[in-house]
Amino acid sequence: MLFSWTVLLTFLTVSIRGVLSLPVNETVWDGLDNQARDILARATPSPPHFVVYGDAYDGTTGPPAVSQISGFNVFALSFLLLEGAWDKAYEWTTLTAAQRSSVKSQYAAAGIKLIVSAFGSTDIPTTTGADPIATANTFAAWVKQYNLDGIDVDYEDFGAFDAGNGKAESWLISFTQQLRNQLPQGTYLLTHAPVAPWFSPNQWGGGGYLKVHQSVGSLIDWYNVQFYNQGVNEYTTCDNLLTTSSSVWPQSALFQIAASGVPLSKLVIGKPATSSDAGSGFISTSTLASCVQQAKNKGWNGGVMVWEYPRAASPWIKSVRSLSWPV
Repeated sequence: MLFSWTVLLTFLTVSIRGVLSLPVNETVWDGLDNQARDILARATPSPPHFVVYGDAYDGTTGPPAVSQISGFNVFALSFLLLEGAWDKAYEWTTLTAAQRSSVKSQYAAAGIKLIVSAFGSTDIPTTTGADPIATANTFAAWVKQYNLDGIDVDYEDFGAFDAGNGKAESWLISFTQQLRNQLPQGTYLLTHAPVAPWFSPNQWGGGGYLKVHQSVGSLIDWYNVQFYNQGVNEYTTCDNLLTTSSSVWPQSALFQIAASGVPLSKLVIGKPATSSDAGSGFISTSTLASCVQQAKNKGWNGGVMVWEYPRAASPWIKSVRSLSWPV
């Protein structure tokens, strides 16, 4: 759907004083038509981003009530797979259009974006020969059909990356470009969720995620970096999470990734909610809060991602934000 940017700029100008007078998580709707409201609701938020994934059934069909995830500003329905929607993403399709509209309105009023996450550990799209263009078109159409704010690319085809022949990187680049063709920047969110070691320079024959970033990083709103499942001692202290990673995965700590050319504002620290939510990499909320505070004091403002709700709900993120962006 096309929208006149002249019209958009006009109503933004008219309402700017009202916007500036509101709390951060509120939006001006008065006097705007439905199309204008929809565009403002979808607009890419500024960092920090506080992202929570939801895959497990928690007794509620669809996403949780906003009160359950207060302190987060993005909820990712997981997962949209090559064979279709599963788990929380599937639950979203079972709601009526009116129910989905009601949920979206509540989320928008609370300043929370509702997106879908694709692939996860289930799909290996490069290895199985999925066409990146056709897949992007299908996934983008699904996002539009179900009125979501965007999509997260949780690509975990480790075999393709480990092959070192560049096919994984090329697949991701083509897929991302086509997603952006279908889901315009500033209107829809497009995030990626790579594991931290994929940013290690000179470790991947195809260039790894640094190659992806160099090619299509401008199209990606931010990276929900998975600093977990990479070894029992990896990313478990503020030092090896933020400044100096181990020799196993060199130069993959937060500020080392930034030194390789990825903007700090695009790097979101991802962690499991509990030790049972990942094979390794868990740290307590108090330790994570300290790490986040240290990173913020050094100029970082990317935010925090967690796997997964309901073990990570409002109390979890409020604890993590307590020393940096308290709520």
